[in-house]
Amino acid sequence: MPCVSCMGRFGLSCIRLSCVCVPTVFQITITRFSTISFKTHLQNYHFDGKEQFATLCSKGHIREAFERFVSEIWAEPHLFSNLIQACIPLKSVSLGKQLHSLILTSGCSSDKFISNHLLNLYSKFGEPRAAVALFDRMPRRNIMSCNIMIKSYLETGNFESAKNLFDEMPERNVATWNAMVTGLIKFEMNQESLLLFSRMNELGFMPDEYSLGSVLRGCAHLGALFAGQQVHAYVMKCGFEFNMVVGCSLAHMYMKAGSMHDGERVINWMPDCNLVAWNTLMAGKAQKRCFEGVLDQYCMMKLAGFKPDKITFVSVISSCSELAILGQGKQIHAEAIKAGASCELSVVSSLVSMYSRCGCLQDSFKSFLECKERDVVLWSSMITAYGFHGQGEEAIKLFNQMEQENLRANEVTFLSLLYVCSHCGLKDKGLDFFYMMVKKYGLKARLEHYTCVVDLLGRTGCLEEAEAMIRSLPVKADAIIWKTLLSACKLHKNAEIARRVAAEVLRIDPQDSASYVLLANIYSSANRWQNVSEVRRAMKDNMVKKEPAVSWVEVKNQVHQFHMGGECHPKHVEINKYLEELTSEMKKRGYVPDTNSVLHDMDNEEKEHNLRHHSEKLAIAFALMTTPEGVPIRVMKNLRVCSDCHVAIKYISEIKNLEIIVRDSSRFHHFKNGTCSCGDYW
Repeated sequence: MPCVSCMGRFGLSCIRLSCVCVPTVFQITITRFSTISFKTHLQNYHFDGKEQFATLCSKGHIREAFERFVSEIWAEPHLFSNLIQACIPLKSVSLGKQLHSLILTSGCSSDKFISNHLLNLYSKFGEPRAAVALFDRMPRRNIMSCNIMIKSYLETGNFESAKNLFDEMPERNVATWNAMVTGLIKFEMNQESLLLFSRMNELGFMPDEYSLGSVLRGCAHLGALFAGQQVHAYVMKCGFEFNMVVGCSLAHMYMKAGSMHDGERVINWMPDCNLVAWNTLMAGKAQKRCFEGVLDQYCMMKLAGFKPDKITFVSVISSCSELAILGQGKQIHAEAIKAGASCELSVVSSLVSMYSRCGCLQDSFKSFLECKERDVVLWSSMITAYGFHGQGEEAIKLFNQMEQENLRANEVTFLSLLYVCSHCGLKDKGLDFFYMMVKKYGLKARLEHYTCVVDLLGRTGCLEEAEAMIRSLPVKADAIIWKTLLSACKLHKNAEIARRVAAEVLRIDPQDSASYVLLANIYSSANRWQNVSEVRRAMKDNMVKKEPAVSWVEVKNQVHQFHMGGECHPKHVEINKYLEELTSEMKKRGYVPDTNSVLHDMDNEEKEHNLRHHSEKLAIAFALMTTPEGVPIRVMKNLRVCSDCHVAIKYISEIKNLEIIVRDSSRFHHFKNGTCSCGDYW
């Protein structure tokens, strides 16, 4: 019998299984048969009721199966395996232990076949202590015993014990190698998994569909296209190219590694495309930000007769969220309700985000409230939604409520809170949350958290402190964190720090057009036109093009896009005329165009004409012309709203007595009665 030190090796204390009490359910039967040696029954024994016994077990009628065939079970103890297998789907630990007691009573507990079934039972029940105790007391083990234990360790997160057992095994089979390859991927040890897979191949072991799928997922996580292509060649050699599990993993690998075309081709080659294949394709398109493509695939999937599941709805609703198409999003929400998927946590989180990003904060909160079982992801999604709409106090209240419900916040929750505080001017509260995350919760700050802290400091004018923080970070600074500080320099019109910061951004990403534009904006605000010209010349020399501003508005389930000038829209003449009249009315009420935001040295009339044709103004004008009176207008923009448009939209909301909701690249602005929800802090 193995010593206690063997168990200590796996970090588990000893459990004595030989003293398990005989269960009441089976006690009468055991009393009647406990004195009978099962060995005598094995002589000249034939069991005629195997089919009935198997049927009862398959239906989960364990007690009835035992009582009707108790003498046969005592005569042929291998039948205990049927009872054990039947116990697993019921997920009853107590029933499993009762069966274990019966096996001990029968005297066949030393049988490898029965012991392996018991080992599998404890493993499936998530009882690692009991599994280890049984394993260490087994007088005879085989490869299957070790394989079951390796899987048990991996499923309960004990990778070290699994690796130790794997290394100690004198002999391994295909299942052993497959379990370890799959386990390494589970623990995100992708590189190690690929090496083990290669070693497995060299030794002549044939992988199964699950280990191949795992290795391909490892390639996807690493973005290792060449390694993935090698595995693809091996898949074809082994004859797995039309296997659905492997095929979907292949497609996922190609799309994750940047080869969307190859991923689609793998899916199209499959003889029978199932829902998993469709979901893989839609998820791949969503990852590549091809959101219109996701919606197209969704329509094609339904035409092909497939019913969407929760994975489908997450991809499709998330795409509606990114495109900010409320009408389509509501329609898909209705379809999720009809399909019975609207209460799934992942779907609810997507709905919360979709309604929030489409400007419907109340609908977002309604979806949150309707979900009875809320996890940390859903709470974080709702906190982010409040922050995105400038509702800082509500977001903090929600976090306090989350803590009262004993839900432990994670890195994403604190990232949401820091974002909220930075966009609501809550510097001290934001810093408190940062220290709470690190000290109270023991979470490690990522670069994204530091970026939010830099934003907090920068927005409140602490530019030197923010710059010093970036230069002393324990992680490598990226272009985003420097651009965050550059935006703060623009807000506070600090050209000197801006020049240093812009140099850092362009050192990391020389093609970043936003940094050139921000720097040019800072110089133009100070009327330093010579510096503006230098920036524009640098852009030309480096062949950097400014990202064009695009605004879009959804009217009657149709999305209308507008660019600077707006002449591509079929109604551009009417829109320009309407805007001229509206601007005239705004000026009567005190509106003065902010010509400082124009990056060209031109006369004021030209500057005003330039400002009047900004994409968001064109979108709002079109919406006012085509939307019924009193209906809120929702406009989306790919870049931040400029200061002139921000002032102008406040006037428009007052003149038209209408709520205008604008989503820019940073946040939502709710304009109503001449004011904005951001408090002019964006």
